[in-house]
Amino acid sequence: MPEYGYFLACEEFRPAELVEQARMAEQAGFQSLWISDHYHPWNDAQGESPFVWSVIGAISEAVSLPVETAVTCPTARIHPAVVAQAAATCAVMTNGRFRLGVGSGEALNEHVLGDVWPPASVRLEMLEEAILIMRRLFTGEEISHYGTHYRVENARLYTVPDEPVQIDVSGFGPAATALAARVGDGFITMMPDEEMVTRFRKGGGHGKPVMGGTKVCYGTDRDEAVRTVRRLWSNQLLPGEMAQILPSPRHFEQLAPLVTEQMVSENTVCGDDVDEHVAELNSFAEAGFDRVYVGQIGPDQRGFFDFYRTKVLPQLQP
Repeated sequence: MPEYGYFLACEEFRPAELVEQARMAEQAGFQSLWISDHYHPWNDAQGESPFVWSVIGAISEAVSLPVETAVTCPTARIHPAVVAQAAATCAVMTNGRFRLGVGSGEALNEHVLGDVWPPASVRLEMLEEAILIMRRLFTGEEISHYGTHYRVENARLYTVPDEPVQIDVSGFGPAATALAARVGDGFITMMPDEEMVTRFRKGGGHGKPVMGGTKVCYGTDRDEAVRTVRRLWSNQLLPGEMAQILPSPRHFEQLAPLVTEQMVSENTVCGDDVDEHVAELNSFAEAGFDRVYVGQIGPDQRGFFDFYRTKVLPQLQP
């Protein structure tokens, strides 16, 4: 059976709210935490975007659960040498219970310094080189690196955990999945796709953890929950590469009318039907995932955690 964790959404909640949700997640029986790493929310209705590394520091003092970024882009907005320092410090603060989830990023967050946003193939090259740099820095040794995309000179991390930070790679297509299998310590994806899990494991990921995430909207009024999802997270139902190439929240807002309430109702678990929530998480288990993270959309966090503690999580135990 997979391990079940809670997915903290930095796009939707203020830092203190995220820390309180981490506490509630631990009390409800969740076994680990994911936390998103964004510079912008997807739209202004979400309305937040705190600096994730500061939030993780606060979480490390509030709970004992393992924490992972889902996901950090260590290639454009922040140099991989700086991400390595942040990740190593988080690992020390959590007593080794931190994993670094990485991906090739979205223009929404990564183009803010004015750099050219490269095509996907180049972004994956940059990600692979960034991972190499971070792994070398996690040794605590001084390094210099003169690569295709990055230069590092006489860099050394003095605050490092006893064991190097594990780096899990996000993938949504064959090229990224192959990269994850080749250089990652684990694989992150957001769809319960058994074929992709198999491709990862056959490509070099055998024995490495596969992690997935989903968002739901618990509520006693299903119609209201559907409206909440459409208002706050319609972006997750947009097709193709738009999530990677649109540069600002207002562009996602311009496309929001394309996502109807019917689309939300058919593609997102909404309401308080226990069987629907259990089935959503079981779909990841059936696809071979080792860890599954679920996040609650909207303000009814206490209701969600009570619902999962008493009704959902007990049905997911082996």
